[in-house]
Amino acid sequence: MKKLGMSVLTLGVLALGSAQAVTVIKIASMSPLSGSSSDLGLQIRNATEMVIKESRSSFLAMGFDLQFVAYDDQADPTTGTANARRIAADNSILAMVGTLNSGVVIPSSEVLAPSHVAIVSPANTNPKVTDRGLSNMNRICARDDSQGPAGADFVIETLKAKKVYVLNDKTPYGQGLADAAQKEFQAKGVTVAASEGTEEKSDFSSIITKIKLAKPDAIYFGGLYGQVGPFAKQLREAGVTTPVMGGDGYDSPDLLSLGGAGAKDIYFTTVAPPLESVPAAKVVAVRYKAAYKKDLAGFGIMAYDSAKVVVNGVMSALKANGNKLPSRTQVETAVRNTNLSTGLLTGAIDFNSAGDRKTAKMYIRQVNDKLTFVTAGVVNVKVAKQ
Repeated sequence: MKKLGMSVLTLGVLALGSAQAVTVIKIASMSPLSGSSSDLGLQIRNATEMVIKESRSSFLAMGFDLQFVAYDDQADPTTGTANARRIAADNSILAMVGTLNSGVVIPSSEVLAPSHVAIVSPANTNPKVTDRGLSNMNRICARDDSQGPAGADFVIETLKAKKVYVLNDKTPYGQGLADAAQKEFQAKGVTVAASEGTEEKSDFSSIITKIKLAKPDAIYFGGLYGQVGPFAKQLREAGVTTPVMGGDGYDSPDLLSLGGAGAKDIYFTTVAPPLESVPAAKVVAVRYKAAYKKDLAGFGIMAYDSAKVVVNGVMSALKANGNKLPSRTQVETAVRNTNLSTGLLTGAIDFNSAGDRKTAKMYIRQVNDKLTFVTAGVVNVKVAKQ
């Protein structure tokens, strides 16, 4: 009888709900769900979905069905731009979490700007992302003009390098990071033996030959793990033990599988915190593992907080609009005016007038002798332009 009673009650609630008009509100995510960067992209997608599911009941109580939709940008600007057009055309999508790659979000945000679709990025670090002054573009991570110098300073102060070889992957992300690091190297009197870009993914023999001739104390490579892993493997196989430094694009377990023993002495700055450095994320990590059969990692943590900012912005706009469906412009304004200190994993978030988080943390990670990631340092950074 108890089970029957609950079933009747449930049916009654469902019947009542079906009789009422429920307006759909969608939150999108966009990140690479396929290809060499999919490990990072799936963290963004999954963590965003978690927040949407956790927030759904609050919206249902107000007569709104909060839904999630994920777009695969394949780490490709053309694909991302096409996705942005689809998002703009779906009026039920009020905001987006993403992307992973600066090269994707820059054109995509420009497509979404006229439609006022608010974006909160967990990962895009190129200064141009927010320096363009788009009212819909925000990020909760530090910028390359903080990340590049932080990595360079670690190479100078901790690795004691006097000469470096600078590489980049010819993307806005990788080149922006390498350029910022190179500027810091030169400002601190470190010799830059060479600086070049490469789109090579499999055969790095010609570059390694040049590195062996230059004999640098360190290599700075602005790029992603899918390229840097094979590079490091071939570098070590060629007998070069020079440490490799880079940015948060290295932050994936796949770096270890692609680099093998060659991954040892790879260092990277990351705007995404390691789980052990975020006590507040431990409970979320359990739920994440249960839902997705994978461990919560740095970009999942950042995406979780990005999605929290988005959901808070939509809810704030809804309430300010008399509990009626807000416009995209109202949501865009509410997101930019975020001043949130509760329910987050990485601490309080508020944005400056350009959409940059005013204060962020940066972590320096190392691949040690056991081929595991360890934290080598933590740096607090503030955005230069407030």
